[in-house]
Amino acid sequence: MLRSDDVRTPGFKLFLTIVVGLVLTIPLFSIWLLVYDRQTQQEEATSSITAGWGGPQVMAGPVLVIPYRTSASETVVQNGQSVTRTNQVTKELTISPEVVAISTDLRPDIRKRSIYEAVVYDAAVSGKARFALPPDLARSGVDPAQMDLSRAELRFGLSDPRGLGANPRVAASGRGLRMLPGGGSGGGRGFFAWLDASGIASQPLVVDFAYDFRGNASLSLAPQAGDTRWTVKSSWPSPSFGGAFLPAARSVSEKGFEATYRVGNLALGRSLISTGDPGASNLVEKVPALAPDVSARPAESDAAQAASISLIQPVDLYSQVNRATKYGFLFIGFTFLALLMFDVIGGVSVSAVEYLLMGAALILFFVLLLAFAEVIGFAPAYIVASAAIAGLNTAYSAAVLASWRRASFIGGLLVGLYAVLYILLSLEAYSLLIGALLLFAALAGVMYATRRIDWGARRTAPAAA
Repeated sequence: MLRSDDVRTPGFKLFLTIVVGLVLTIPLFSIWLLVYDRQTQQEEATSSITAGWGGPQVMAGPVLVIPYRTSASETVVQNGQSVTRTNQVTKELTISPEVVAISTDLRPDIRKRSIYEAVVYDAAVSGKARFALPPDLARSGVDPAQMDLSRAELRFGLSDPRGLGANPRVAASGRGLRMLPGGGSGGGRGFFAWLDASGIASQPLVVDFAYDFRGNASLSLAPQAGDTRWTVKSSWPSPSFGGAFLPAARSVSEKGFEATYRVGNLALGRSLISTGDPGASNLVEKVPALAPDVSARPAESDAAQAASISLIQPVDLYSQVNRATKYGFLFIGFTFLALLMFDVIGGVSVSAVEYLLMGAALILFFVLLLAFAEVIGFAPAYIVASAAIAGLNTAYSAAVLASWRRASFIGGLLVGLYAVLYILLSLEAYSLLIGALLLFAALAGVMYATRRIDWGARRTAPAAA
């Protein structure tokens, strides 16, 4: 809007523009909080959708657990004197398989509730393991004569047994076993079976197994064998491989993925046999909660290592909106800069209220983007929100600048900024480079356009008629 009585200096106008921009950081910060709040609601809704289905699953086993008797000494104080006693105690010898080959078929599905959705899956697991007694068993402090092979247990670990399917099929040396709930007679998560392992003293014990379970978001395997071979197939097109081990071979396409893992016990840094108190061999309890961004190795020294596959959504709209919001200062700065150039160079006075209203419209873009993205997806929401705000600010600037020609420059600037922002969001690896070049070009243009401006000079008001 033209005002001939404006006597503010260009430097004061620049200062006023900066103040208005700083004021707008308050609602811009509120947008970040809004995105976080909506993301939290989405996570709660996802937990509600998957409740009762099965959580992110971690598999472990099979392992063979054999109870044995051994002597344990303890020193007690009796009548003021130290007395050493020797007692017979029962401990467990845990034997990991020499070789285990596991095949997993993941069948994913998307469950929806209102505007929220969650990725769940059915998993069919089958495999074969071979167990053998090590020839140097006595070095572990275990007397073979004290082992009770008739009371051995074959244990399988599963982090969320709620998702376990009916009737797991397990056979030892061709003989079917009856499965029981729990990670062993001492408790834990998973299932196990009693078996008479007397034959393992003369020949290896071969175990065939197959079972189904349900889970959501991710699937992990905690390897224990001397040679673990894990093959995973799924129709999900966007997996994320993480955890302590990556697949030795993988192929990912629009039709799904296939991954093959090969892990040895030397990489695990552990022996195939271990001893401990009853119930201490449940490996699932030691596996940390795995997420797509899990570090390569667990922080705890005694924590189990696992290979993890996450079924991620191709586009995380909350992450995209959050990243877009971080460029809000770029939109406000460029738009205010254009208005300031029209004010200082073009002679069109722009008030602080007009700066504030146009800045509020720019911030409203991120609210519209978030609201529409939850319903129609990120890309369509981006088009709708950017078109609405670019049109609104163009029409308003036509009144403020008293010219549709000048307003078309503002509109073109906003369209260009929205296009550049979309490119920045799509090319995350080059976003810093593109943003830095864009800022350099803008600064160079402003310095050239204002090279002859006296920022301390006042505009002389015309004399009254």
